[in-house]
Amino acid sequence: MALRGGKWWKLVGLAGLVGVAATGAVAARHERQRRNYSPDEVRSVLHERYARSLAARDGNAELPLTQVPLGPKNRISRALRQFRRRDRRSARRS
Repeated sequence: MALRGGKWWKLVGLAGLVGVAATGAVAARHERQRRNYSPDEVRSVLHERYARSLAARDGNAELPLTQVPLGPKNRISRALRQFRRRDRRSARRS
């Protein structure tokens, strides 16, 4: 059964539309699931994953979350806060 003329293009276009619709539905479902988490829940899950990966790398059974080192963003913001405090103290003295 051969398709004549431009009918095969219609089938290709229809298959493309079905693919786009299916991809959109999957993306919407994942987005709804992602939005169900609060920022604190997401943060705690990420900290747990990071702790597990460090423990697996070091060969330890478990790593307490208090030992998870700060990221670069937190280290920079902490350093800037300390710098601002010093600047305020020196301004008060003069």
